[in-house]
Amino acid sequence: MSSKKPRIGITAGDPAGIGPEIVRAAITNADVLDSCEPVVFGITDPDEIHRLGIPVGKVSARGGELAFKAIEEAVRAAKSGAIDAIATAPINKESLKAAGVPYIGHTEILAGLTGAADPLTMFETLSLRVFFLTRHVPLHRACDMVTEERVYDYLVRCSAAMKSQLGTGEPLIAVAALNPHGGEHGMFGDEEDCIPPAIERAKRDGVRAVGPVSADSVFHLAKIGKFDAVLSLYHDQGHIACKTLDFARTISLTLQLPFLRTSVDHGTAFDIAGTGTANPLSMIEAIRVAAKYR
Repeated sequence: MSSKKPRIGITAGDPAGIGPEIVRAAITNADVLDSCEPVVFGITDPDEIHRLGIPVGKVSARGGELAFKAIEEAVRAAKSGAIDAIATAPINKESLKAAGVPYIGHTEILAGLTGAADPLTMFETLSLRVFFLTRHVPLHRACDMVTEERVYDYLVRCSAAMKSQLGTGEPLIAVAALNPHGGEHGMFGDEEDCIPPAIERAKRDGVRAVGPVSADSVFHLAKIGKFDAVLSLYHDQGHIACKTLDFARTISLTLQLPFLRTSVDHGTAFDIAGTGTANPLSMIEAIRVAAKYR
């Protein structure tokens, strides 16, 4: 294996948010420079942001447009092999919409630009890894999306991604329950009924999986090593577990793209943008994780 440092593309995010300042801090961090060669896409210069008339700390079409353009440029570089992975600073969904960008967020943008059908989102927080069966959908829709076919498909793909992109052995994946205590044999709901048959199908395909495991304990059990990853059934279920464990070190990975993408898991923080007070730790961690798994 070559000892050459990986080249990690870093998108600066919405220029009206904290992305530019946390990227500036991250690319001068000693741990980042030891692990990779950073390549920045987007605007990080405060004078340039001011010259372009971008209102710092506010939603704007111009901010959304430039954030999207930086992602496009990074994707082109990754697809051509000019960079080895991408780490992204935060973007703003309202700014994207104002700019007419036909995607709601990073994962959807990356899927659209690469043709990936349904990329996987995984959080890594210290020793805890969490996949998401559903992402940015209302809770009632997320419940409807818990089906045998979908759970089976995700188990197969999550296991494959962990082996091929994260270098794990044969991971053991626990499926979180949806209802309190996993429904308690129907007393608190029966939405989990589709999970055991999905697991049995996945096992026949060589996947190691268990569940449903009550959501009030499954994340703790994964944190202490009983499981290699958890399949969370809806957005907040896994987000709360990871961010409570360590907010700043919760890193989002997008798998099953033509390249690896990592990201901070916080927003543009318009309320403190431009003040120089944003904590760059999550950006630093995102870059280091990209370098580790690229």
